[in-house]
Amino acid sequence: MIDRRLVPAMIAVLLALGLAACGEKKETIGEPVTERVDLVLDYLPNADHAGIYAAIDSGEFEQAGLDVTLRTPSDPSAPLKLLAAARSDLAISYEPELLLARAQGAKLVSIGALVQRPLTSIVSIGKDAIRRPAQLEGKKVGTAGIPYQDAYLETILKRAGADPASVRSINVGFNLVPALLTERVDAVLGMFWNVEGVQLRMQDKKPVILRMDEVGVPTYNELVIVAREADVRSRGPVLRRFMRALALGHQQLREDVDIGVDALVKANPDLKASLQRAQVRATLPVFFPRDSSRPFGYQDAREWQRYSQWMQENDVIEDSSVGQRAFTNEFLPGEGI
Repeated sequence: MIDRRLVPAMIAVLLALGLAACGEKKETIGEPVTERVDLVLDYLPNADHAGIYAAIDSGEFEQAGLDVTLRTPSDPSAPLKLLAAARSDLAISYEPELLLARAQGAKLVSIGALVQRPLTSIVSIGKDAIRRPAQLEGKKVGTAGIPYQDAYLETILKRAGADPASVRSINVGFNLVPALLTERVDAVLGMFWNVEGVQLRMQDKKPVILRMDEVGVPTYNELVIVAREADVRSRGPVLRRFMRALALGHQQLREDVDIGVDALVKANPDLKASLQRAQVRATLPVFFPRDSSRPFGYQDAREWQRYSQWMQENDVIEDSSVGQRAFTNEFLPGEGI
């Protein structure tokens, strides 16, 4: 039995312990630790990255407890290689490139779409510009030598009833604009309608642009944000904070494009503000899902399946099932657990 005379003393001790414990808990909470996120871009800074720069310059990442560092790749194939080798935390790449990497065994997954729809286009200029895919018959088409873009061309020609064998595909590497302007080719496949297309229009070249998803190629996310599968399992809170801050940056961009343009030009003074402004305005609609009820970064499972099936049917990949777990929406606002 407890001696009643000891009760007040015992209560005092317990209260003291409780207060001490509360004090210790407050001290351990403190300010959230800022985590560094190393992000490799898909290419040199351009209009496609305006929302990322807006999120950095406006402090959205900082407020999310993230120190985001951007890196420019040596070539467009480098980002996924760097990511797979754990030499970066995230990478921006293309849905087709991610599916190819996964088909080769890379354990990578898209955590959000940066650009919702295809930017890749067939572009031509001059009085003999190609206005319908069937007019490509018998013409020379410059490409960057990317296998799935050759498959795009064949799909487009077959759908138009044109003979693919009559079209000469010429690998011009990344010299698409010079090849077109010097009339080395009649058209090019691989330019982005929102970047080179806008630039040619501002130079009064009067480009005629045929977008991939409007001439027979299944729609896909042109640019995606890619993480390692291991980090998807272990760094979920960081990825969620990243996507939320990125969404807020793009929302600011939608309200005022100069937020992103100014940040881009500050990061790369060689960029011309007026050109960037026009390119960002052209890109704005495809930063966001068609369905306004979906969050920024949303990826449509049916579209991924249709596109991966197209890749299999055109011998780009052997098995379309690689697309089934190639992406996740779980880190987007309102999605996931």
